[in-house]
Amino acid sequence: MRRTALAALCLAAAATAGLTGCLPDENKADSKPKGPFAGLTGGEIADRTVKATTGAASLRMKGDIPDEEAGGIISVDLALNKKGECAGTMSMSGEGKADLIKTGDTMYLKYDEAFLRAQGKGEDPAEIDGVVELLADKWTKMSATGADAKDIASFCDLDTVLGGADDVNSDATRGKTTTVDGTPAIILHEKEGKDRYTLYVATEGKPYLLRVDSTAAADPDTITFSEYDKPVPAKAPTGKVLDLDELGS
Repeated sequence: MRRTALAALCLAAAATAGLTGCLPDENKADSKPKGPFAGLTGGEIADRTVKATTGAASLRMKGDIPDEEAGGIISVDLALNKKGECAGTMSMSGEGKADLIKTGDTMYLKYDEAFLRAQGKGEDPAEIDGVVELLADKWTKMSATGADAKDIASFCDLDTVLGGADDVNSDATRGKTTTVDGTPAIILHEKEGKDRYTLYVATEGKPYLLRVDSTAAADPDTITFSEYDKPVPAKAPTGKVLDLDELGS
């Protein structure tokens, strides 16, 4: 889970250092002012996209993120903001689901049985049964700064997720126009060696990043971005909440 912002979310396709080169003869400014971003190269559009996206106060991201430590895939659907708040769901390699909320310095998590059993593979079956009985489908809480929560909490801070994105000029190339979930967009292309990235950028309003497709051999994935600058529904769950820090003390 410690992949940084751009690597984890594939924003690297637009902004991370090391993405060099462009597709032949595609990175020229339009010769005539026409269509969205008329007269701009793909790299110039990508730079504006990075500025707009990193300037957002909040967004929702959804997709599959390679977990370099565990060697699996983290599937996320999270709304998050620059206050470090988030609300959404997370799963590991498609095995079960965890609901999560972070507000203030507290992380709230609710695991389903499949998630708990998947995380307990290789452990004593009796112990796993005990954990399932204790935690399954119940809200829990812990300090967001504690050792057990800090990696997950890092997904909740938009500044961390997008950190460093505005430091690098992109060498993206322009593609055709299209739509992403009904929003008009322009396609940009990036490559690094044999890896290819396709970015979809909004052509109406601010040039927000809407989607990134990666065909990287090591971690092909798709991440979508939406609900820019909308409030994050990060409210502490009501009712009984199990305090995991107290249980572990």
